[in-house]
Amino acid sequence: MNVSLTEKTAKTLRIEQRIGELVGEMTVAEKIGQMNQVCLVDHAVPEDARVALRSGRIGSVLNVVNVEIVNELQRIAVEESRLGIPLLIGRDVIHGFQTVMPIPLGQAATWNPTLLKEGARFSAQEAAASGVNWTFAPMIDISRDPRWGRIAESFGEDPHLTSELGVAMVRGFQGDDLSTRGSIAACAKHFAGYGDCESGRDYATTNIPENELRNVHLRPFRATVDAGVATIMASFSDLNGIPATASEFLMRQVLRDEWQFDGFVVSDFDSISQLCVHGLTENDKDAALQAVTAGIDMEMAGACYTEHLESLIDEGRVDIGVVDELVGNILRVKFRLGLFEDPYTNPSDFPSKPNADAMRAAKTAALQSVVMLKNDHDVLPLSCGNLRSIAVIGPLADAPYEQLGTWIFDGDPALSITCLQGVHDMVGDAVDVRFVRAMDTSRSRDTASFDEAVRAAQETDLSILFLGEESILTGEAHSRADIDLPGAQVELIRRIRKAGKKVIVVILAGRPLTLTNIVDEVDAILYAWHPGTMGGTAIAELLFGIESPSGKLPATMPRMVGQIPIYYNQKNTGKPPRPHELVFIDDIAEQAPQTSFGMFAFHLDAGFSPLFPFGYGLSYAKFEYKNIRTSIHEVEIGDKLTVSAELTNNGEVGAVEVAQLYVRDLVASVTRPVRELKGFKRVYVESGQTITVEFELQTSDLAFYGRDYKLVTEPGEFRVWIGGSSYADLQSEFQVIARQRGA
Repeated sequence: MNVSLTEKTAKTLRIEQRIGELVGEMTVAEKIGQMNQVCLVDHAVPEDARVALRSGRIGSVLNVVNVEIVNELQRIAVEESRLGIPLLIGRDVIHGFQTVMPIPLGQAATWNPTLLKEGARFSAQEAAASGVNWTFAPMIDISRDPRWGRIAESFGEDPHLTSELGVAMVRGFQGDDLSTRGSIAACAKHFAGYGDCESGRDYATTNIPENELRNVHLRPFRATVDAGVATIMASFSDLNGIPATASEFLMRQVLRDEWQFDGFVVSDFDSISQLCVHGLTENDKDAALQAVTAGIDMEMAGACYTEHLESLIDEGRVDIGVVDELVGNILRVKFRLGLFEDPYTNPSDFPSKPNADAMRAAKTAALQSVVMLKNDHDVLPLSCGNLRSIAVIGPLADAPYEQLGTWIFDGDPALSITCLQGVHDMVGDAVDVRFVRAMDTSRSRDTASFDEAVRAAQETDLSILFLGEESILTGEAHSRADIDLPGAQVELIRRIRKAGKKVIVVILAGRPLTLTNIVDEVDAILYAWHPGTMGGTAIAELLFGIESPSGKLPATMPRMVGQIPIYYNQKNTGKPPRPHELVFIDDIAEQAPQTSFGMFAFHLDAGFSPLFPFGYGLSYAKFEYKNIRTSIHEVEIGDKLTVSAELTNNGEVGAVEVAQLYVRDLVASVTRPVRELKGFKRVYVESGQTITVEFELQTSDLAFYGRDYKLVTEPGEFRVWIGGSSYADLQSEFQVIARQRGA
């Protein structure tokens, strides 16, 4: 028998025994205390908190990152309370702690799980050095609406990519063993469907049929549960008429019964009392009843449990056995973290901050996250030898705080290498760099400085504009109805264009923006998201060809906001669009008859295609895919096949390409998407080299939730593509057949 497996089983049994013994010793008040998370100040321990800790009425503390205060909180809980139960110290460590990685959507553009795991590991170590042992990440909501501010925290629109990256981040935060130094508990959020909020308005209603819920939105959560994520956070939103905080379907049927999750579920911030605001419950007491019945183990920053749960137990409306179960889930995570053995933090046990390795990881992540959307006439990369002067223009060129993005409570802007600094460091004294901010903020409509910017553009060899969104325009409760470049930025681009020189735009943003009104006004576009601490260095290296762009879009970029939701893995419909037959409003006859014959699904004023599709991204190399093939043409259910293609670099430089595998189930018992991502690989190809890109495809990878909401792989015809985006046109076919009897 495997020794490590035996040891793991023995450890699990010991933990379960200790949980049973400890729960058996606890009073009702102490049990409810474990279910209570409170917000405390970061500079002192208030007397009322000391009293509550001594009486065992606090199980977790939120937003304290002063290690001395954290250690004092732990000391009181462990040494002055009756049972000595240590605390969970929670913090939003979303994409870095002091050293900030690109926003999660930017990290998703790397299509590099290894890189996300490494970044999360450095973030965990920095946070752990401050006493934090629990983070509220990764956010794995499928996000198909760029108006939603929290798309910045997501990995985009695809369940397969989101699953791979979410699992990688969980493993980075938690390490191989939660009890090892530098590991912190991860929290997959928001369970479930939060990213599908109506019109992209944060906290708004979500209505998702169970077929869509299981086939799309729940898949990343299942993947992180299978990977051992320690905790789950319930969504703020109403899902199909039941707020997630009160959903027995989500928390008990799916999470506990079907998936066998044994960590714990935390509410979102004060979301239990918000059940009253939703109109689901009459008062906070009823809200506590519904949440605990659903299976919300811990209440974040609210008082419904502490004020009402004991009386609900006394009245017989809540069984004490239910409470014991929920408390046991919380204690299990504390035991797995090793807090009972060592609750204290010694900062000297961790790497110094800032740490050179963490900064290197931040730079690599920024480099790989940037997506080149346009590069007419190979204007990029730039060469110092061919330039005498550059105009650097825009409000985000020298914005150390803004480039960090949303959710960076502990990020240090003083560490940021800005885009302007990155360009200066790259060219040194060889090229004259003229900087004109032009706008105070990305939202400014004041054009008073535009003349100065135009003069700079006229008097230099070319202009690099650093535009986009400030960090405050994305994140929680920061949704936008208009996702064009804000303020007077479009006018600035057009004014600079009239200077008659080459115009390169670098966009720093927390979401995909609509760029139709500027895409033809510029020669090149680099989409850099909010790139984090080392963004300026990374962007400069890409501009000057030290590295080739390799980022690929994790979310579709619409032509205009009216196309939203627009995503690559849509259904075919009974009248799918036909590109060669599209007509637009101006082409319609004055008295066109209304008919359903020969019609198809598209917008009269936008067509059906996005501006840039999911998976898209250019390179300084010239990649060509050809000769796709499958290892077999028929595969039995339960077996696997290999899909491969030749990838040639016809360019003059070696570079990384993200090769992508897509599949379509042509006929099924429920309608299936026109394409689904099933695999991806980052591969380096030298100039002039041809390599074979190969993907292994299990028939289980083709499974979906059918009419009975059970996971099934059905026999039938499948189409498969390999290419550089979701618009790949190199295709083949194979057939899945039922397993033969006796096989």
